[in-house]
Amino acid sequence: MSDPVALPSRASSTDYPIEPRKVAFDFSNTPLHWIPGDPYSSHFINLLHIILPAGEFWFCRVYNKAKPLISDDKLKADVQAFLRQESMHARAHESAVNDYLARHGLDTTPFTSRMDWFFKKLLGDDRILGLIPVPADSRRERWWLKFRLGVIAAIEHFTCVLGNYALNNETWDRDGADPVMLDIARWHGAEEVEHRCVAYDLYRHVGGSYANRFGLMALIIPLMISFWIAGTALMMRQDPAFQDKKPRLWRPWIWREWSRVAERTGHLPRLGWLLRESMSYLKPGYHPIYEANTEQALNYLRQSPAAQAVHSQA
Repeated sequence: MSDPVALPSRASSTDYPIEPRKVAFDFSNTPLHWIPGDPYSSHFINLLHIILPAGEFWFCRVYNKAKPLISDDKLKADVQAFLRQESMHARAHESAVNDYLARHGLDTTPFTSRMDWFFKKLLGDDRILGLIPVPADSRRERWWLKFRLGVIAAIEHFTCVLGNYALNNETWDRDGADPVMLDIARWHGAEEVEHRCVAYDLYRHVGGSYANRFGLMALIIPLMISFWIAGTALMMRQDPAFQDKKPRLWRPWIWREWSRVAERTGHLPRLGWLLRESMSYLKPGYHPIYEANTEQALNYLRQSPAAQAVHSQA
C-alpha cells in the first residue's frame, strides 16, 4: 500500500494520463510448466489466460454503454484509455490460449465457453441475470447498467491486488521462471495498477453506493476464487503430472495443495492473504488510490520487453 495522499475533488482520481500500449508476446519457447519444477503454480497462473479475455471484452461493452453518462472530461479520457488497455489485455491473453496452451495440447473450450455464457448471457445487456427483460431507455436498464459497473469496480480491485502481487513477487525470478510469461503477468499487472482508480471512479460518478459496493464484492470474492480453482483443475486434468489427483473444485486436494505450494515456494499468493487484500474493498474509507504503487508500475511498463519490442518497431 502506498503512502496516504489527498483525494482529489474531481470525478477522476488519476492525476496522470493513462497510456494504452501495444504489446506482442512470443510463446514459442515457453514450456507448459513455465516455473521450473512447479507444475501446480504454472497451471494456477495460466488460468488467467482463459478467465480474463471474456471478462475484459465484457468490460469494454459495458463501458461503451456507460460513456454517455460521464460528465467529467478527465474521467471520460480515463475511461477511453481504460477501454484500450483492457482490449489489449484480452487480445494478449487470447494469444496465449491459441499460441501456448493449445500448442501444449490443452483444450480450454469447456471453461472459455462457461466464461462466455457468464458474461454474455448472465451479465448481458438484454436480460438481468439472463432472465428479466431489460427494456431500452428504462429505469431497469439504468439500474442494470449501474449494477454491472459495480461488478466491474469490484473485479478491478481484485485484479489490482493480483497485479501488485505480480510486480513484487521475486520468487519467480529466483527460480528461473520463463521470461515471456513473467512479462505478460507483470505488464498486465502494472497496467491494472496504473488504471486502478478508473472503475471505482466511474461507479461513484454514476451514483454507486457503499452498501451496493459491499454486497457486490461479497459476491465477487468467492465467485472469482471458485472460477480460478475450477479452471485450474480443468487444465491439470489434461496434464499427466496430475493424472492420479483428478483435480476438481470440490475436492480438498487442490485447495490443500494451493496452501502447501504457496507456503513452500512463494510462487502463489496465499489464500488468506488474497482474501485479506481483496476485502479491503469492503472498508467504508476504501479508495484504490491508496492501493499499490503507481511509480513502480510505470517503471515496469517503461522496461517491459514486450512493450519495448513493439515500440522499437514503430
